[in-house]
Amino acid sequence: MKEQIEGVLKICDRHAERLRWAMTELQPHSPFAADALSRLSNVELAILDQFSTRFSKLQDLMGAQLFPAVLELTKEPGELKAFIDKLYHLEKIGVIDSADDWLLMREVRNSFSQD
Repeated sequence: MKEQIEGVLKICDRHAERLRWAMTELQPHSPFAADALSRLSNVELAILDQFSTRFSKLQDLMGAQLFPAVLELTKEPGELKAFIDKLYHLEKIGVIDSADDWLLMREVRNSFSQD
């Protein structure tokens, strides 16, 4: 189990590192507005695409592999079937700051994938 979590964390770190780089590169255009997006160069658009992709991959990996592994490590009684229940439990034990914030980021991720 420990090796599994370490492997997942290594991939999460890689996604987070590339997200930080993309955010630094796009900082001059922040805050983003429709007119600012229309002025991005092809390279800047590619960086924005990378940001969107890495953000989605990080969210998916954490939700599908990291969070279930952490919950498995807690060995607390009861089975949490719904993802929201898992998030609230992770918040309760201090793994994430806010289940509601995580859900908001999930909505952002879904917006990225649709736009």
